[in-house]
Amino acid sequence: MRWTYCIIARRSILLNRKASLFLWQTTIMKQLLLFIAVLTLFAGCAPKTNPPKVYLFSYFKDNGQDGLHLAYSKDGYHFHALNNDSSLLAPQVADDKLMRDPCIIEGPDNRFHMVWTVSWNDRGIGYASSEDLINWSEQQFVPVMQHEPTARNCWAPEIIYDDEKEQYMIYWATTIPGRFEAGETQGDSEYNHRMYYTTTKDFEEFTTTKLLYDEGFNVIDAVIKKINDEYLMFLKDETRYPPKKHIRIAKSNSLYGGYKLASEAISPDWVEGPTVAQVNDAWVLYYDEYTRHHMGAMRSTDLINWEVINDSISFPEGTRHGTIFKVDESVLNNLLNEFEATN
Repeated sequence: MRWTYCIIARRSILLNRKASLFLWQTTIMKQLLLFIAVLTLFAGCAPKTNPPKVYLFSYFKDNGQDGLHLAYSKDGYHFHALNNDSSLLAPQVADDKLMRDPCIIEGPDNRFHMVWTVSWNDRGIGYASSEDLINWSEQQFVPVMQHEPTARNCWAPEIIYDDEKEQYMIYWATTIPGRFEAGETQGDSEYNHRMYYTTTKDFEEFTTTKLLYDEGFNVIDAVIKKINDEYLMFLKDETRYPPKKHIRIAKSNSLYGGYKLASEAISPDWVEGPTVAQVNDAWVLYYDEYTRHHMGAMRSTDLINWEVINDSISFPEGTRHGTIFKVDESVLNNLLNEFEATN
């Protein structure tokens, strides 16, 4: 009988130990799961860091006959040519096969969309797209002014994306002889441009072309930025007699019209091809000083007072105008791997 009691006691002790061990393991597991849950919660609440950005500049040289050039900058002021400053893409559309005024933006589809001037005297523009700025789609000729048989040209097309309507707007300058009396005798070679636009969601179907901007003077090279819920159009007053040839700003609450001049000249005379970028806490306006054969720039923190900063910028020799845009640094790294960079 005593042996039976001993066996039972020992079994009881073993069962108690196993129960205690199980309870300890369960407690530890619960604490571990709670710790993991807390870590996950904090990870979800932690602010996501955006990948670092760099600046790219799409431009042309000479008459645009050799195609697209790209330069890069990490500070927004000093740009270095890619591919030994040789063309990265040869023009293939229209009779003249030029690629002047290349404008590139990155869309919400993670593709880069580019438009350009194909000729001095054509009624359409060029379009192509790319995922990496290295491999490009087939180039298209988009006949945006084909419905106007007397239209002389389509110059310096630009693209902007409308988040609210989820569509792209393409806009450019065209002269239609006799269409506008104001400014008819004040331009070069009887040019009297106004700004026009079309929209698209897929670059396959385009809406009917409409007038975008007319305030009674010859205008080209407009670029639009949405800043503080306002649309600012940086434009070139192309008046030749008396000479102006400088950059001014017009504003609107709508992307698609209603722009009114909001400034006198903000740049020197005899410049063209404005492009605008935010660099740190300032806005920088770059332009082609085409009669002086170099790029120029101005800077402002309030978009009202501007200072010339030509001594603070550098561009590849022979650069003509284009568009400055931001990309993830990984895009630049891929370009550097593909094309040799020159300083």
